[in-house]
Amino acid sequence: MSITILGAGAIGGLAGAYMSRAGHDVTLVDRWAEHVQALNEKGLFIDGVRGEMTIPVKAALPGELTGPLDTVLIATKSQHAVEALKQIIPLLTPESAVVSFQNGFNEPDLVAALDEAGLPGEKIVMGSIPNYGGALVDPGYIEFVHEGPIQLGELSGEITPRLEALAKKLEALTNVQVSSNIWGQIWAKEVYAAQVVFTALVDAHITESLGNERYARIAGAVVREALEIAEASGITVEAFDFFDPANYKPETSADTQKLLDNIAHAVWLLKKDQNTRTHDFKKKGSGIWWDIVYRKRESEVRSSSGKLIAYAQKSGADARLNNKLYSMIYEIEDGTRELGFHNYDELEAYVAECGKALP
Repeated sequence: MSITILGAGAIGGLAGAYMSRAGHDVTLVDRWAEHVQALNEKGLFIDGVRGEMTIPVKAALPGELTGPLDTVLIATKSQHAVEALKQIIPLLTPESAVVSFQNGFNEPDLVAALDEAGLPGEKIVMGSIPNYGGALVDPGYIEFVHEGPIQLGELSGEITPRLEALAKKLEALTNVQVSSNIWGQIWAKEVYAAQVVFTALVDAHITESLGNERYARIAGAVVREALEIAEASGITVEAFDFFDPANYKPETSADTQKLLDNIAHAVWLLKKDQNTRTHDFKKKGSGIWWDIVYRKRESEVRSSSGKLIAYAQKSGADARLNNKLYSMIYEIEDGTRELGFHNYDELEAYVAECGKALP
């Protein structure tokens, strides 16, 4: 199995580097020419939670690829997933595998693009959730920010030989959990990610946002509503390492305290492997925060958790809190709203106005 990874940023770069080090046939593909050049000339330099290392890798620009391609991991930002796929469709065959290796509800759009091109989209596309994190800092340089597993599965729910083979290769990086309900896993990540989006309303460490019980209550209310959207859409939302949907249905103050303790534990999990005495982490917030504050570009919210609004409209679910949250993020990206804790005050008041405060 040869593997082509479209998008050599943090998620794709780390997976490609560790699989390359394990001896697998991997090509990292990116449209940032300076990054590709650095990868080929010097290898990928990685620091962060596992210390410093440089791993030789093979990299290419999109136009340098030749087919047929075997297994493709699309690790671009969510909003670029379909565009990246369409560039390589001429290099695919009905036997190829395409994995959405990123956040977002991208699988249906990837299937549709392949179907339109005359290829069997449902057969080709696989789903995944990479729960580790990092940051592309400079050309040829990625910071490994936190550990986490990968959920991987066929859209059909079958446990196929190609699924098991790819999972084994990705184990070179981290634990891979093969799923028979990957769509439920994807929904779980996007429901949970509503509280990650919430942290990007401020330019502050996660311990000052989700780590604060007052603010965690607001985030918990938003995630509870997101979970209701999922259930109204007929989705069986799966639990994963950072998230148990059962905790987001509090009926008593004791239930709420259990939820707040769970959120605090999730914050701890994200930070437990970081030794700040030996490494000054550049990425101090979520990927959304990183895009807005560090990269000065639009985040992937519109194409990932932001799609919850469309699902709510289709199912008739109430999405007032999520709609308010995402609108605030878009205003920050558009330059019409400032980052800051005043955003939490505003959202807290709206939660109360909607009658959706946690007990």
